[in-house]
Parts: sequence; C-alpha cells; structure tokens
Amino acid sequence: MYVFGNFLIAAAKIVDIVLTIYYWLILVRALISWVSPDPFNPIVQFLYRVTEPVLEPVRRMLPAGMRLGLDFSPIIVFLAIFFLKSFLVTTLIETGLHLKGM
Repeated sequence: MYVFGNFLIAAAKIVDIVLTIYYWLILVRALISWVSPDPFNPIVQFLYRVTEPVLEPVRRMLPAGMRLGLDFSPIIVFLAIFFLKSFLVTTLIETGLHLKGM
C-alpha cells in the first residue's frame, strides 16, 4: 500500500499543476479577448484550441438570459478548477498519506 500511496500523492501533484496551468491559460485568453486579438496569431490560435473544448460546452449550458454580451464561461470554469483543487487534489493527497500510514 505504501507504493500506491506514493502514486496517489504524485498523481495529486500532477493534477494540481495541470489545473494551475489551465487556470492561467483561461485567464490569459479572457484578458486578450478584451483587446480584439489577431486571430491568425499562433499564440491566440493555441489559446483558443486549448481552452475552447472546455469553455464551449459551459457556454452552451448557460441559460440564454445570462448571455448579455459577457462570457461567463471562464468564471464558471475557474470555480470548477478551484473546486477540483480544493476537493480532488486534497482528497488524493490525504488518501495517499493514509495509505502510507502517516
């Protein structure tokens, strides 16, 4: 069980890093959307390709009344990321520590 505990702790750290990176990618995308970026810029294209698969389904789930010219999907994804970091990462670390016997 000691090895599995180490595995869970390592997986939790990787999930935490991935969620943090994704948070920053969405934040940068939201910020550059305010300045009307060049759609042919490779960085802008990368940001859209990476973030759109998550933002678009959230956008579709929002009721039509919430679409007042502002895109609330990044805020909802930020909340989901904070929840996953607070619940999933913490649970994985605590489970790993429990399995290690600490």
